[in-house]
Amino acid sequence: MQTQRTFIDDLKHQYKHGGMAMRLIFINVAIFLIIRIIGVFFDLGEMLPETYLNKYVNPVFGLHTTPESFITNPWALFTNMFAHYDFLHLLFNMIFLYFAGRMFEQMFDNKRLLYTYLLGGLFGGVLEILAHTILPKMGIFNNVVIGASGSITAIFVAIAFYRPNLKVNLFGIFPVRIIILAGLYILKDLLSLGKDDHIAHFAHLGGAILGMISIQSLHSSGNIVNRAQQFGDWLVSLFSGKRKPKMKVKREKQQAGKRPMTDEEYNAVKKKKQDQIDRILDKISKSGYESLTKKEKDFLFNQSKK
Repeated sequence: MQTQRTFIDDLKHQYKHGGMAMRLIFINVAIFLIIRIIGVFFDLGEMLPETYLNKYVNPVFGLHTTPESFITNPWALFTNMFAHYDFLHLLFNMIFLYFAGRMFEQMFDNKRLLYTYLLGGLFGGVLEILAHTILPKMGIFNNVVIGASGSITAIFVAIAFYRPNLKVNLFGIFPVRIIILAGLYILKDLLSLGKDDHIAHFAHLGGAILGMISIQSLHSSGNIVNRAQQFGDWLVSLFSGKRKPKMKVKREKQQAGKRPMTDEEYNAVKKKKQDQIDRILDKISKSGYESLTKKEKDFLFNQSKK
């Protein structure tokens, strides 16, 4: 007899098997719910929600853009990218993250998505602080920045600059090259810099800059996301007590009786595989996933597990 899965079981399954984009959505939604639920209790008492946000929530999640305020809570450079106070702000960001994240995961892996998200948020936060410091007379800055917009912009722009010819259906109808959408998105923020609209446009632009940088020299150890992953792995090994060698190169398994590959041979094999992946992704963008042969589907599936 087959047991029916509960709603909680479905949530657990999505979190475990839905990929990094889905996990990031879960974290953002969970933090939003915690903030709002605790806020209900403050609202029932004598303390107003605004006071609750300023006194208890902003010190934890709010990124203060004035240098003197930032010094008192520098951790918000990380925490702000997971917090939202307004439901519509959360909703639109999570929809954007879902679609951009799924596309990103088809091209790269879960770990790269996570580090692009984190670095995009950091770049966005730093640019907001720098802009507030350098251009204080503009008077259009938010003193506190909240939200995942910079992180999501980094993911979206990274896709656009990695696959500029990829076509997406605007409003589900009009096929448009993704690089054009990214260009219009960036242009909108550039043209809105002088507006007092309570939107952190510099955070969006900071995320966009990271997205562009993140796909430069993609397979080099000097790539900014690759460096961040190495640093993250080192931190994990440090706190877990499992120290890894400083450098570990993963080689293809050698057949019995054959000599190990030289660095040149290994890099040639790696490049050949990457070229094949690029060709298959181009085919998907032009003709759809169903146009792939079984061999191409199997190859893409096997590479995604590595």
